[in-house]
Amino acid sequence: MKNLVLASKSPRRSEILKKAGFKFDIVTSDYEEELDNKQFSYDKIENLAKNKAFGALNNINKPSYIISADTVVVLDNKILTKPIGRNDAFKTLQSLSNREHEVVTSICILDSETQKYVINSITTKVEFNLLTDKMIEFYIDNYKPFDKAGAYGIQELPQGYVNQIIGNLENVIGLSSDAVKDLIIQLEHLLMVFQEKYVYPQD
Repeated sequence: MKNLVLASKSPRRSEILKKAGFKFDIVTSDYEEELDNKQFSYDKIENLAKNKAFGALNNINKPSYIISADTVVVLDNKILTKPIGRNDAFKTLQSLSNREHEVVTSICILDSETQKYVINSITTKVEFNLLTDKMIEFYIDNYKPFDKAGAYGIQELPQGYVNQIIGNLENVIGLSSDAVKDLIIQLEHLLMVFQEKYVYPQD
């Protein structure tokens, strides 16, 4: 397998991959993420992940598989972005209180040499308990989740805030290591077929 590169500055994604046994370099992506609107679609999030991967091409110096990801919190088919200040964080957590929402992470793995890539999206359902104003204020004051989509980090929520998680927990934190493993296998199969068909054509 080629050298692995994570095109993300997220410490949570790095930690997940390290715990899963991956060895990788970290680079930045030159792509500046933009959402034209907050209406959710898988195509939109997968396109962001793909653009992040391609945006890292100029920042690597050896043949690599580039791993990129984009995670969004979705409520009523709307994307909940990072809160702008305390009031926005409070309103966001209020909207999630006593309800189920989805966390979607799209992962792209790009081969730097051929620019062939594979993408997959993983969805996890998260249901919050009823959050009182006091609980929300305590969380914001102590954890300051202003850099997190949906105004929370699942790994730091105090006991009693979440009722249930249906699906992959790593996916909510930043990306699923199992999904990364599966995508690497898919990409290597894709490259093998590509080489057999175009690089080493049969007579």
